[in-house]
Amino acid sequence: MLRRLILGAALCLSGEALAKPPAAGVFCDTYPSAPACTGRQPACTLCHTAPPQRNVFGASLEPHLAPGAARPLSDGDFSMALPAALRAVEAADADGDSASNLEEIQRGTLPADPASVPVEPGLCGTGENSQYDVCRYDPRFAYRRVLLDFCGMSPTYAQVKAFAALSEEGQRALLDSELDRCTTTEFWRGKNGQLWKLAHPKIRPVGSLKAGEDAGPIPLADYYDDYALYAYAQLDGHDAREVMTAKYFVRRQTQPTRYSPVTSLPSQFVEESRRAGNLTSSWSLISFVMFTALPRNAAAQSYRAYLGLDIAKQEGLHSVPGEPRDYDAKGVQAPACAACHATLDPLSYPFRNYNGIAGAASARYVPDRLELFFSDVAPTITQTPEAGYLFGQPVRDLMEWARVGADSDAFAISAVTDYWKLLVGHAPTAEENDEFVATWRRFKDTHGYSVQRMLHDLIRTEAYGAP
Repeated sequence: MLRRLILGAALCLSGEALAKPPAAGVFCDTYPSAPACTGRQPACTLCHTAPPQRNVFGASLEPHLAPGAARPLSDGDFSMALPAALRAVEAADADGDSASNLEEIQRGTLPADPASVPVEPGLCGTGENSQYDVCRYDPRFAYRRVLLDFCGMSPTYAQVKAFAALSEEGQRALLDSELDRCTTTEFWRGKNGQLWKLAHPKIRPVGSLKAGEDAGPIPLADYYDDYALYAYAQLDGHDAREVMTAKYFVRRQTQPTRYSPVTSLPSQFVEESRRAGNLTSSWSLISFVMFTALPRNAAAQSYRAYLGLDIAKQEGLHSVPGEPRDYDAKGVQAPACAACHATLDPLSYPFRNYNGIAGAASARYVPDRLELFFSDVAPTITQTPEAGYLFGQPVRDLMEWARVGADSDAFAISAVTDYWKLLVGHAPTAEENDEFVATWRRFKDTHGYSVQRMLHDLIRTEAYGAP
């Protein structure tokens, strides 16, 4: 319940200077080669602090947005006026960091953040270092990182000396073989290992509600099943998209840890034809649908966890005409709420018939769920459709929602960002954007969504291997 209240508070922002859902699309039409527009759209923080409050860059646009026109501007008038306003402030320096707004847009830094400044290529700090080739990719440094990051241990002095004695080709081959060896270890794939850590914010475990192994005092669902499916999809050349689309479940065996697909588990209840990977697991339905008629929280969590888009931060807004319809009479048509709910509510409709907590019907697909359990919520609640929208594209049901999402650039970007943060230590910076884009595009277009193959690319990047 607390999660839903926080989300609602974030979405129903008050104020007259509302963030405009078309803004990100218009920005990318104006600057199609900007790093923020490569496979995605910029977040509203480009122009806002906490929407609707504008940051210094957003405030600089205001005098140039259809001056003299009555406020608030319609979405259409705003879209027409924004390109000219953006161009009018290109030469200015909104955040006072000595880089023009246009340069920051083109280089992928933030024109409202003085700490986000374009860095000239080749300006890495130089100096004497007898161990590593500072500022350039150094295979010896990458070798040490691979053993630490994937095996959880430093190489011995003898291993370092042996690696340094290899030819360049030999070093590359050993890096690849060590990565493959280390990803078979418990440190990488075992319970609470590196893969499980990546899954934490997607699954959001609550020990008091856990069933099965390590059960809590209120055993409602076993989220270890979710970790098992997530880990299986990341390993051994498997298709990472199946974390969203799998019709199967995954059983975890220990000593050593192994993951194997199975058609059924006693802890999972959604029939095969209605499954969508971890989106429809017992834990996801119990935890994110709970007692809700229209499962906005389940949709928002799926959008954030697997597609990297947080609606509470006004990311990934693709308004659907005529929305929100407000079938559950929550007041989301209010001007301060509608901008986000025009995206969120159509995202939520495909979750319509997936039940949360309801006795024997818990964590199941129930075709007449709203009619059976929620008919008194609002006069129009039973008119809620199962068909919805994702990225502005119509989807018939949750299985199609999951497939469209899994095939999207957003999924590839989000998946590679997870590993970039884990292994490089931070989200991709503006200076790393070219390497990052090349990595996620190869993950999607060349490697068939195999994380194992993508990792071999990632450890070759300068972002990973330059001291």
